[in-house]
Amino acid sequence: MEACANAIKDAGLKREDIDGLLIYRYFTPSKNEIDTTPYSVAQRLGLSPRVLSQEANCARTHISHALGVLEEGLCDYLVLSYADNARSGQRSFAPIEGDNAVFGQFGAVGGYAMAARRAMHDFQTGPETWKEIAVGQRKWANLNPRARMFKYKMTYEDYFNSRWVVEPFRVFDCCLISDGGRACVITSLDRAMSLRHEPAVILGFGQHNQSYDILQSGNMSGPTGAKVSGEQAFQMSSLKIEDVDACEIYDCFTYTVEITLQDYGFFQPGEGKEWFDGGTIEPGGWMPVNTSGGLLSEDYFMGMTPLTEGVMQLMGRCENRQLGPITKTKKPDVILCSDNGGVLQTHSTTILGRV
Repeated sequence: MEACANAIKDAGLKREDIDGLLIYRYFTPSKNEIDTTPYSVAQRLGLSPRVLSQEANCARTHISHALGVLEEGLCDYLVLSYADNARSGQRSFAPIEGDNAVFGQFGAVGGYAMAARRAMHDFQTGPETWKEIAVGQRKWANLNPRARMFKYKMTYEDYFNSRWVVEPFRVFDCCLISDGGRACVITSLDRAMSLRHEPAVILGFGQHNQSYDILQSGNMSGPTGAKVSGEQAFQMSSLKIEDVDACEIYDCFTYTVEITLQDYGFFQPGEGKEWFDGGTIEPGGWMPVNTSGGLLSEDYFMGMTPLTEGVMQLMGRCENRQLGPITKTKKPDVILCSDNGGVLQTHSTTILGRV
């Protein structure tokens, strides 16, 4: 409720202006929890939207849904929101049953760990590469007072000393588990220009679904859906990878950042260690990545964490972590955002830019 209300107010709108509401992912409430269907959210916000929906997919089908209903004139101002109480509700620690559990594999960590282990064999990646991602993103979080890890610095030694979760992943290879929410307003460019802030513009969008469960995957180390969805997004935007100034990547695990950037074409298989080395993605680096700290060091709000950070950076509203002179980086004109669902089963790419 708070995230949606804040987004509406921040745009300079009133609740009566909102005629579309999309809820990014819905979880069945646990005992004594309030149900958060789109209907209950709309009711509590006092909305009567013409477009009301929830997305079951982890990756960003909701962007294409939002663009479609806006383009067809079915609504004018749409709120996209995600929220969860995974930390206090311990949703991520629920008992897991079935064949996977019988063989000792529990949840997404095991699935991604298996994919990462195969990648270690196929193109010699591993912790020496992933430490650069974990430490680099923590440096961004140290500039972000809203980040859970704002006060906690990380060294390479800290990374290697963190305990194993599922090998080859340590604690600092894994995303946070968070309570909270995110929301943003999506509308046409003409309408957005009359609102309170200069908007971020969706320049290109793409999606690809590998579909297969990771246990049945024939391409466990890639290419992931990032390859096709990235090609679609670049084609739609008429931009090239050289035009990208920063990336906000869905980072459920450090390895996910590496394989996503690799499949977008920033570097070739086996070149990740050299590409990340030397502070490439950190404050002062030439290709900033996950400038809020990301899911690893800010908070976990699925694909809404990278998307909203990209929007805020283009608006110039990120204070001490703002891309540009203050962080010794380039002022961004184009930011590439990603989302990923399942265990590398689905992927979407959104390219954002300035007006």
